[in-house]
Amino acid sequence: MGEAAQFWIVAGVAAYLMGLSKGGVPMIAILSVPLMSLFMDPALAAGLLLPIYIVADVYAVWLFRRDFSVRNLQILLPAAVVGIAVGFSTVTIVPVWTMKLLVAVIGFYYLFNALRKRLSRAEIPPRPADVPRGLFWGALTGLTSYIAHAGGPPYQSYVLPQRLPKLTYLGTNAIFFSAVNLIKVPPFILAGQITWDSAGQAAWLAPAALAGAWSGSKIARWLPEKAFFALVEIALAVVSLRLLWEVLAR
Repeated sequence: MGEAAQFWIVAGVAAYLMGLSKGGVPMIAILSVPLMSLFMDPALAAGLLLPIYIVADVYAVWLFRRDFSVRNLQILLPAAVVGIAVGFSTVTIVPVWTMKLLVAVIGFYYLFNALRKRLSRAEIPPRPADVPRGLFWGALTGLTSYIAHAGGPPYQSYVLPQRLPKLTYLGTNAIFFSAVNLIKVPPFILAGQITWDSAGQAAWLAPAALAGAWSGSKIARWLPEKAFFALVEIALAVVSLRLLWEVLAR
C-alpha cells in the first residue's frame, strides 16, 4: 500500500474519531491529531483537522439544539475569547509542553477530588454555574485549546461538578466548542496552519467526520446517564495520562 493511501486511511479514521467525539463520545478526538502527526507536523495536522471540527460542530449543534445551558455559555464564551487571544499572543513564547502538563494536572486534580468525595460517602450537592470560576476555567479552556488543542480537561473541571442533565451537557459542549473552533480559524490562517491545500483535503474528509458525529450521537443517547458521565471521567483520565506521557517522552 502506498504512502498516499495510508495517509487517506489514517486521515479518515482521525476524522471519524473526531466526529464521534462531537456526537457525544467523550474526548476521543484527542487521538486525531496524534494519528495525523504520523504523516505531518502536529501544527499542520491541527490546521488540517480544524475545518473538519467545524463541519462536525455544525452537525453536533443541530443534533443537540434543544438542550443547552444559556448561563454557562454566557459565562464561558467571553472568557474563552480572552484565553484564545492570550494564546495567539504568546504561542511563540509559551512551550506547548507546559500547556499539556498544565492540562494533565488539571485533569488529575479534578479526578482526585471526585474520587475523594465519593469515598467520603457524603452527599455532595451540584455546584451551580458561577461567574468567577466560569471566567477562570473558560479563559483557561480557550488558552489550552489554542496552544495545545486540549481544552477538554479545564472545561470539564468547571462543568462536570454542576451535574447537568446528559443532553444539556452535550448541547452546551457542542455550542461552546463550535464557537471556540470558529474563533481559532483566523489565527490559524495567519499562522499558516490552514491553507487552500489543507482546506481541500478537509473537504474530502468531512463525510467521515459527519458519519462519526451521527454514530456518536446514537451511542450518547443510548447510554444511561450514570454510565455516560462515568465514561466522561474515564476519558478525562485517559486524556490526562496521554498528555503527561507526551510531556515526559518529549
